[in-house]
Amino acid sequence: MAYACPMSMRGVIAASEPHTAVAAARLLRRGGNAVDAIVAAKLAAIVTELPLTSLGGGGVCLWGNADDGYEVLDFFGAAPGLGLDAHPPLDFAPITVDFGQTSQVFHIGKGAAAVPGQLLGLLALHRRAGRRPLHEVIAPAATWAHDGFLVSPQIAMVVGLIAPIVSHSPSVARLFLPGERLPKAGDRLTNPELGDFLQALGAGNPDLQVTRYRRALVEHFGPQQGGLITAQDVAAYTPLIREPLRVPFGPWTLLTNPPPSAGGGLIGAGLRIAENLGLGQEEFLSGAHQLAVASVLAKVSEIRRAGYDERLHSDPAAIRQLVAGDGLPAWLACARTAGGENPLGATTHISVIDAEGMAAAMTTSNGEGCGHALPGLGIHVNNFLGEDDINPDGFHRLAPGTRMSTMMSPSIVLAGDRPCFALGSGGSNRIRSAILQALLNLLLYRQPLDAAVNAARLHVEGCRLWFEHPGLGPGAAAALQAAWPGATRFDSKSMFFGGVNCVAMLDGRPCGAGDRRRGGVVMIAED
Repeated sequence: MAYACPMSMRGVIAASEPHTAVAAARLLRRGGNAVDAIVAAKLAAIVTELPLTSLGGGGVCLWGNADDGYEVLDFFGAAPGLGLDAHPPLDFAPITVDFGQTSQVFHIGKGAAAVPGQLLGLLALHRRAGRRPLHEVIAPAATWAHDGFLVSPQIAMVVGLIAPIVSHSPSVARLFLPGERLPKAGDRLTNPELGDFLQALGAGNPDLQVTRYRRALVEHFGPQQGGLITAQDVAAYTPLIREPLRVPFGPWTLLTNPPPSAGGGLIGAGLRIAENLGLGQEEFLSGAHQLAVASVLAKVSEIRRAGYDERLHSDPAAIRQLVAGDGLPAWLACARTAGGENPLGATTHISVIDAEGMAAAMTTSNGEGCGHALPGLGIHVNNFLGEDDINPDGFHRLAPGTRMSTMMSPSIVLAGDRPCFALGSGGSNRIRSAILQALLNLLLYRQPLDAAVNAARLHVEGCRLWFEHPGLGPGAAAALQAAWPGATRFDSKSMFFGGVNCVAMLDGRPCGAGDRRRGGVVMIAED
C-alpha cells in the first residue's frame, strides 16, 4: 500500500547532524528505500557523530510497511566473558565528567567494553531489507572519513564534555584531537583508517572485513589486555529479530522496542496512564498541563522502581500485559530502586519515511566510549559495562552472552496499518520521558510537529523532577516548583532532556522535526 506522494518526493529524514541527513537523502534519490537510507545515514554518523555512535557500539532499528509488516532488529551490546572460568584483572576505572550543572562518574577502560553489535546489525539490516548495493550505501561515510568533514557545533560540544575520555589513550586521541587540541565547530576531522575499512567493507566480501574486525576485538579487548571479550563471544553474537511491542492508543497503534529493552514498555505504560487520567483537555504548556504530564512521568518512574527491570528478561509477557490497557498488574506492588542518572546520554537517533510507505527508526549508542580504539580500524569501542543506568544490579553482574537492556526506543505510530510518524531519541534514562512527551504532544494535545518535538520538557526519576523553563506557559514553572519543591530548573533548553527526531507522512505529505537540543536536522529528498 503506497502513499500518494508528489512524484518528485523520495522521502523525509530527521537526524542530529547534517552529514547524516545528506547521506540518507542521497540513497533515497538513487532509488533506495528507507532501510538503505537509514543504514547510509548511520554509517555516516559513525564518522561525523563519532562521540555518540560507532561500529564499536550497538543499537536498535524498527522498520517496515503496511504490506510486509514491521520488525525490530536488536543489535545492542552483549555481556562478554563466554569461556572464562573467572574474571581476569580488568582495565576498568572511574572517570569524572563535568557537565557544568552536575558531574557524572563513568567507568572506562577495556574492561568496560561489551560485545558490540553495530557493524553486524547494519550489515544484517541492509541484507534483510535494503535494495541498493552495499558499496553505494557505504560510499558517503567512506568519503567523509577519507576526505574529512566539518565538525558541527553539537559534536564539538559533546567532544568537549567527554574530554577526559577522548584523550585517555593515543588510539582514541588521534581520532578526536587534531593538533593535540579539542576540535572546534568548523574544524576538519578525518579518520583515514576507518575510511579504508569502510571502503574494503563495500568493495568485496564484507564477511572478510567482519572477520578482521572480530579478530581485532579479541586481540585488543580480550582477557590478556584487561578486557572480557573472547573468541566465543564474537562467534556467538548475532543481531536478533524481535516482534515490536504494540500499544493501542485511541485511533493509533504505537510500535516500539520490546523486552529486554526497558524503554518501550515504560513509554507504553505512560500512554496507558495518560489515557486513564484523561489528559488532553488542559491548555497546552499551562500549569495544569505540565502538572498532569509530571504526574504521568512520576507514575512511569514508580513502575520502573517496582520490579520492572527484573521482568525484562525473566517475564517479558508481563511487560506486554502492562501496556495492553487491562489495568496495572499485581507485581507493581513490589518496590525497587531504579538505576542512576546519566546526564549525557551519548546516543543518537535517525528517522526516515520513504515515498513508498516504508518507515525506519534507528537509535544507536557508543556509551561515552571506553577510551580505547581498535588499532588500524579507527573504531572507538563502547563502555556499556561501565554505565550505571544499564547495569542497575552492579557492574559485571550479567551472565556472559546476555543481551543488555537499554532505554533506546525507536518507535513508529500507525494509523490503521500505515506509518504516520517515526521517531526516537537519545538521552539515556530520559529517552522514555522525551519520546512519551513528544507522543502526548502529537496525539493528545494535537500540536504541530515542530512544537511537539521542541516544547519544554520534563523528567522524573524517583522523587526528583527536572524541567526546562524556556517555553513554559504562564504559571507553569511556579506550579511545578510548588508541587516538586526540590525540582531542578534548567534556564535554557538542554541535551539532558534527549534529542527527539521525528518524521511524518500526513495526507501524503512528508514533514519532519529535529530536536534543537541536539542539533536536529530535517531533509526532504527530492529528484
